[in-house]
Amino acid sequence: MSLPVLAIACLLIVTLGYGAKCWLSPFGDCRKCAGMGHALKTDRKGHLKRGRDCRRCHATGKRIRVGRWLYNRAARTYRAGAR
Repeated sequence: MSLPVLAIACLLIVTLGYGAKCWLSPFGDCRKCAGMGHALKTDRKGHLKRGRDCRRCHATGKRIRVGRWLYNRAARTYRAGAR
């Protein structure tokens, strides 16, 4: 195999793999709070305690994946144009 064909094959595999992941699991862990839904704080003694709720995920710990967001936007545009 030549190098361009191998590169295209690798890109195709990665793209299809990410598409399958977005289809099977559209929500991933929030990057800001690492899926916990809140921040961790320490008190004066150094013990961990619960901090404020995460503003990005609204304390759910989950956010929609970028690929799924793009698919939803494209589907919504298609449906709006087909009316």
